[in-house]
Amino acid sequence: MEKQGNLNGFFVLFRQNRTFVPLKETSKTMSKGKLAKFADMASFPHVFEYPYSVVDEVPFDMKGHWNERFFQNDRPIVLELGCGRGEYTVGLGRLFPDKNFIGVDIKGARMWSGAKESLQEGMKNVAFLRTNIEIIDRFFAKSEVSEIWLTFSDPQMKKATKRLTSTYFMERYRHFLTDGGRVHLKTDSRFMFTYTRYMVEHNQLPVEVMTEDLYHSGLADEILSIRTYYEQQWIDRGLDIKYLRFRLPQEGTLTEPDVEIELDDYRSYNRSKRSGLETSR
Repeated sequence: MEKQGNLNGFFVLFRQNRTFVPLKETSKTMSKGKLAKFADMASFPHVFEYPYSVVDEVPFDMKGHWNERFFQNDRPIVLELGCGRGEYTVGLGRLFPDKNFIGVDIKGARMWSGAKESLQEGMKNVAFLRTNIEIIDRFFAKSEVSEIWLTFSDPQMKKATKRLTSTYFMERYRHFLTDGGRVHLKTDSRFMFTYTRYMVEHNQLPVEVMTEDLYHSGLADEILSIRTYYEQQWIDRGLDIKYLRFRLPQEGTLTEPDVEIELDDYRSYNRSKRSGLETSR
C-alpha cells in the first residue's frame, strides 16, 4: 500500500523507531527466520508496532482517526486481542468486507503469518498492531471500536488482573468500546470460561450466547468455525471449545466475583507451568 497524504510524517517517524521493537529479544537471541519476519513487518504498510519500549517516546497520532487516516471509510472497527497468527482477524476480514479488523498481539513473529497473508490478498480492511494489550487504551479513542474478540487467550490462572476478561481489562475496554459493544470469548480453557461466566453474571452483563461445547451445540456458523492453529491442536487432543458472547455497557461499577474456580488439569501450548494449587479466584 502506498503511504500518502498526511500520513507521510507519521510513517517516517514510526519507522525510525522500528529497529528495536522486538521486546526482550535481540539479534543475538533471535533466529534468522525471526529476524527476516521482523524485517518484513517493518515494511508492511498495515502493521504498526508500539511495544512498551517505544510507546512513551513516539506519539500515536491515529488514536481516534483509524477510519479516517488508515481504512479511509466509516465502517465499524473490530479488534482481536491476542491474535497470535492472525487467523481470526484475516478470516473475519474475508467474511465481512463491510467491517474493519485489527489484530493485536505482542508476538511479532507469529503475527507475521496473518499480516503476510492479508497483504498478499490485498485486503484493505485488515491491519495489525503489535503492542502490549495492557496499554491497548492508548491506541483507540472513545467509542472507536464496536466489538472485541478474545480467541484462546492465556487464562492467567494465577492472577485475575492479567486475564483479558477480568474487570481490570473490561474497564480499559470501556475507554474505546461503544456503549453495549460486543465481547466474544472463544477458549479451550474451562477455567477461563468459568471465570468469565462468573464475572459476567456477577456484574449482570447482558449475555447473548453461551456454550461449553461449541462444535456440538449447533451454534458453530461460518464465523465461529474459523479455527486457529492452536485451536485445531486442542480439538485434536479432545478438548471442547467454549464460547461466550456478551455486551459491555459503559455505565455501572464492575467488581470481581468472589469465587474459587477449579484450575485446568492440563497445560495448554505456550502457557506457563501450572502451580501446585487446585483452585484460584
